Amino acid sequence: MALAAQHQGLLAAAHQGDPQALEQLLRVARPDVRRYAQQHCLLSDVDDAVQEALLIVARRLPSLRVLAAFSGWLIRLVQRECRRMGRKALAYDPYDEEKLEHWLVQHDEAGLRLQLVAALESLPAHYREVMLLRDLEELTIGEIAERTGLTPANVKSRLHRARTLAREYLLPPGP
Repeated sequence: MALAAQHQGLLAAAHQGDPQALEQLLRVARPDVRRYAQQHCLLSDVDDAVQEALLIVARRLPSLRVLAAFSGWLIRLVQRECRRMGRKALAYDPYDEEKLEHWLVQHDEAGLRLQLVAALESLPAHYREVMLLRDLEELTIGEIAERTGLTPANVKSRLHRARTLAREYLLPPGP
């Protein structure tokens, strides 16, 4: 997510407080931030993580001491937002590799597929629908709201509940 050489002047101007340069910098950085968030966030958190990371950049860019560190700083911001939202939404830390690895080792690929299908089938239809639209069809919250006739807030609520139930089914709390 390195900022192209042609944008270094833009970064410097934004750092000095030029509001138009900051706006353009955020516009230039947004696709890279989104791409990174899509790889590291729960799908329902991508838009929120992008927005939060860019808001932090807008507020704190003047305090960045070394402009060459901008790209690494931006990646850490997105990473931190993804983790924060993942923990908040599902009481799930996507970096809890040990717990996940332990669970994966206990199942072969066919077993994992069967468990995933069983977890999805265990969900009430209205939760399953929202989860499949978001995670399988990769629709945005707005697109799901249009398709289902729900408000975006209702979609987010159902998605949160669906993931919580699926997680409890797949990874029951244990010692």
